[in-house]
Amino acid sequence: MVEERDLPETPRVEPEITPPDYRRRSPWPRHRFPHEFADTGWTHRIYVTRLGSFAGALLLLALVVLAVVFLLAFVGALLIWIPIVALIVVVAALSGFLGLRRR
Repeated sequence: MVEERDLPETPRVEPEITPPDYRRRSPWPRHRFPHEFADTGWTHRIYVTRLGSFAGALLLLALVVLAVVFLLAFVGALLIWIPIVALIVVVAALSGFLGLRRR
């Protein structure tokens, strides 16, 4: 018995087959829109390969270095704020102390 989930999914739309020299017509006049947004004249290839142990170790090292840099930036920002918060607390305490003495 064949279940419905075992059957391949049928395509929802028919694929559009265009010849290699086909140039899509723009709805805008050429003088109003002189530049194209995408470079469609060249074919680019992307090569994907498995990482070996050395490349994996280098990638892990780069991620660790990036994490350390972000951690140091966070700690640096925290260390800058500690004196500012302390100054605000001291000013608030002095203001409260001086305000109570006037009464």
